[in-house]
Amino acid sequence: MTLRLGYGTNGLTDLRLDDALGLLADLGYDGVGLTLDHMHLDPMAPDLATRTRQVAGRLARLGLGVTVETGARYVLDPRRKHGPSLLDPDPEARAARTALLVRAVDVAADLGAHAVHCFSGITPPDTTADTAWQRLTGALAPVLDAADRAGIPLAVEPEPGHLLAALADFHHLRTLLGDPGPLGLTLDIGHCQCLEPASPVDCVKEAAPWLRHVQIEDMRRGVHEHLPFGDGEIDFPPVLEALAATGYAGLTVVELPRHSHAGPELARTSIDFLRRATGTRSGAAPC
Repeated sequence: MTLRLGYGTNGLTDLRLDDALGLLADLGYDGVGLTLDHMHLDPMAPDLATRTRQVAGRLARLGLGVTVETGARYVLDPRRKHGPSLLDPDPEARAARTALLVRAVDVAADLGAHAVHCFSGITPPDTTADTAWQRLTGALAPVLDAADRAGIPLAVEPEPGHLLAALADFHHLRTLLGDPGPLGLTLDIGHCQCLEPASPVDCVKEAAPWLRHVQIEDMRRGVHEHLPFGDGEIDFPPVLEALAATGYAGLTVVELPRHSHAGPELARTSIDFLRRATGTRSGAAPC
């Protein structure tokens, strides 16, 4: 089985989107993890539909696949990182995040994207776990309905420090929601190294039935810091072999959101590293 490699635009924010997409195509990437944000495809723009058509055309001409990511830090609130979240105490604030995710599903449909990614958010102070889970399931319901209509999976990411932080939490969410068809998983390989009790290889095997999106970078145990390949502790060849063996057909996207200053060079060295880790020649599809 082949792995389809991508690079996240949240690690290329110093480039215009057209330039970022051209760079990734030239380097031989199969696709892009497109974070909806003001510097690239702004989900709040009044001409979003026109911009989306233009991006769809650019992706098609370059032969790039796409997953829509929704982790922009200040896209809804210029003063609160990732605020408001799906767990916000204010129902109207939660509704704003829900509306953004529904809009992301619409954008994904227009782009022909493989999935839409999201995460839960951090539990607010003085909020019980039961209340937080109730807010999360309620806020996700309209998004899952939109995903079902569009035929595009919603891939929820376990994020260190969030309510939904680990694979076990994803399974808890599945149970609370009644295991809806559109609900899938974003597996971040670095997060597995950071906090999961199982190894990254075992996490991949456990997650296989629900994989809809994969993010990849290096990381150290107990430290949530996205690192370039080789700067952390992960042994990647067995992880990539396990991932290929699952039959996962989506993108495996390099996730280096704090390295945009070196984005073009890291995009080059990252794909070189991943090709070496899979024993694949430069310019050929890894397998």
